Amino acid sequence: QVQLVESGGGLVQAGGSLTLSCAASGRIFSINDMGWYRQAPGKQRNMVASITSDGTTNYVDSVKGRFTISRDDTKNTVHLQMNSLKPEDTAAYYCSAKIKQIGTIWWSDYWGQGTQVTVSS
Repeated sequence: QVQLVESGGGLVQAGGSLTLSCAASGRIFSINDMGWYRQAPGKQRNMVASITSDGTTNYVDSVKGRFTISRDDTKNTVHLQMNSLKPEDTAAYYCSAKIKQIGTIWWSDYWGQGTQVTVSS
């Protein structure tokens, strides 16, 4: 089994910063792409940032220049540094990873349980 556990969400004032972390654990052989998604109430879950196994990053336009995604493959973690937060960044944030388990030949997508980020104006 594989688990993704997020941490670091909370309440912050507009203009503030938060860092989200996500740790993958279990029977992990290899991790490919990792990413962060967010979902506001009544809206779809959308990609915020992603990072490939070779470190290539991608961001949704609304967070470019404010958010930074990084990963530590020695610890199977992915982080999202969020600066200059705005009220419209308020959402539940989910991490995702494409993982190959030990003893298998296929990749599967795994999701964390989500962590709430609330930005007050």
